[in-house]
Amino acid sequence: MKLNLIEEKIEVELEIILVKNKNITNDIEILEKLDFQGEADTTALLPELGKLYVGCGEPQSDNIRCAVAGAMRIFATTNFNEALIEASNDEFLREIVEGIELGSYEFKKYKSKKDDKKKTKKTINILVSKVEPNIIEIFEDAINLTNSVNMVRDFVNTTPEDFYPKIMAKKAKKIATQNNLELKIFGEKYFKEENMGAISAVGRASRHDSRLIHLTYKPENALKKIVLVGKGLTYDSGGLSLKPADFMVTMKADKSGGSAVLGIINAVSKMKLPIEIHAIVGAVENMIGGDAYKPDDVLVARNGKTIEVRNTDAEGRLVLADCLCYAQDEIKDFDYIIDYATLTGACVVGVGHYTTGIMGNNIELNNKLQECALRSGELATVLHFNKYLKKTIKSKIADICNISNTRYGGAITAGMFLDEFIKDENKQKWIHCDIAGPAYVEEVWGCNPHGASGAGVRFSVEFIKNLISE
Repeated sequence: MKLNLIEEKIEVELEIILVKNKNITNDIEILEKLDFQGEADTTALLPELGKLYVGCGEPQSDNIRCAVAGAMRIFATTNFNEALIEASNDEFLREIVEGIELGSYEFKKYKSKKDDKKKTKKTINILVSKVEPNIIEIFEDAINLTNSVNMVRDFVNTTPEDFYPKIMAKKAKKIATQNNLELKIFGEKYFKEENMGAISAVGRASRHDSRLIHLTYKPENALKKIVLVGKGLTYDSGGLSLKPADFMVTMKADKSGGSAVLGIINAVSKMKLPIEIHAIVGAVENMIGGDAYKPDDVLVARNGKTIEVRNTDAEGRLVLADCLCYAQDEIKDFDYIIDYATLTGACVVGVGHYTTGIMGNNIELNNKLQECALRSGELATVLHFNKYLKKTIKSKIADICNISNTRYGGAITAGMFLDEFIKDENKQKWIHCDIAGPAYVEEVWGCNPHGASGAGVRFSVEFIKNLISE
């Protein structure tokens, strides 16, 4: 999709008209015959007039974004190649650009037959009051952000046969090269030297060696330093605690947290934000085999804590435990540390497919990230730690158990497990984001397609931008 900013209205094949508050002023008779009343998430294509009406509901940011994304899906099915959309008073320019880019996304890598309609590159002209520096900056930032989201979608949608730890490291290297970032990649030898027994155990039965990836963006005169840690399970079979067949499908999406971390640092570096970012990914494949780690094993994490394994399908928290320890040992004087993971089905049960669960010890910080999520168009809610649940992850034979002894509160107990690997001086700086719900959904929703959504990128960039104005 090609996007142009224009100052004067031009003749195009298709005009996309956003209907706000059901306020229809033109083509009323035709639209009434189609029973189009301008409600949110409804569209009316009038091909003979070259118009596409899209209902927005109330003129709010995410309503605009989702309406434009819906329009792009309709536009993609037509033979029209050029369209125009008006950014009234430039108020929602960012949302319009994001809606165009996010709504135009398709993942067709594995389709053998290509759609002829999609071969011609389509053009969208965005009418603004004046193409001036601040408008161009909004436009370019939205492009950089959505390109990063769509990159994450590609990573997550790619099959495990084509995307394993070595490939994830290659993708990180490409991001580093494009953005002049520092890059460190560690493997099994390093894990052994640093006593990282948790991450090492999870990947032990895979034919693909695990990787720890560390990307660094260091702008001059950085205002803050943030550490991002992502769960990069390129595939999760459940290990010896094997998942049922139906639950194994979509587990290519278990790398969503690590992919999000790569997307965030890519966006921040392209936007040249004055915030130092460290992006750390534990890239691992959890498989079965004669060398697989087992329930009843006791693992030793980098910080010396011992972990009783009672379920090998609770592997993401083991990977994150060592990655969080690495981050706190190797990166000094950071302001925040945030981890991202498709960690628990319990979070999906608790808050639904579309919502991220935010956890941590600092309630004010958790609330701030939630506010940024909602502003960015991502759904999130805070799940509070519960002192009564802490006893459910105690172990009789080790320091801690990798699963709770109750089926209830699983998202929170997983977050409390991670808290055991956060140093006391960093507990108020840490946030845990369980993106198991929104990371991969097998239906179209809002501005998201079937499959990967790129969850976490938009709200994290919003959070980082917010730090600049503090």
